[in-house]
Amino acid sequence: QVHLVESGGGSVQAGGSLRLSCEVFSTTITNACMAWFRQSPGKEREGVASIDNYGLTDYAASVKGRFTLSKDNAKNILYLQMNLLNPEDTAMYYCAARGACSRPNLFPGAYSSWGQGTQVTVSS
Repeated sequence: QVHLVESGGGSVQAGGSLRLSCEVFSTTITNACMAWFRQSPGKEREGVASIDNYGLTDYAASVKGRFTLSKDNAKNILYLQMNLLNPEDTAMYYCAARGACSRPNLFPGAYSSWGQGTQVTVSS
């Protein structure tokens, strides 16, 4: 079982930035297909961004151009840089992982390992 630990959430004003981190244990990040999801109270979990083993990425339309995924293979950490945040981005953000995949995937059911989540709150 892959163990994931998220950090970097917090409270910011609209227009601000945050960088989320997902530290990966029990596997190497280069062997995993990974993604960030978010969930607000009363809403379904939403795929935000995904990266496959080859470094190909996919983003939800609502975050494209504002959010960027990156990996630090040496530290085994996945990052989500979030810019131009707005109140609609407020949610609990979760890191997810699975085995190797041939393309990015934003479907929650595709992932077998999840972190505990980190809260992001954006005020207007």
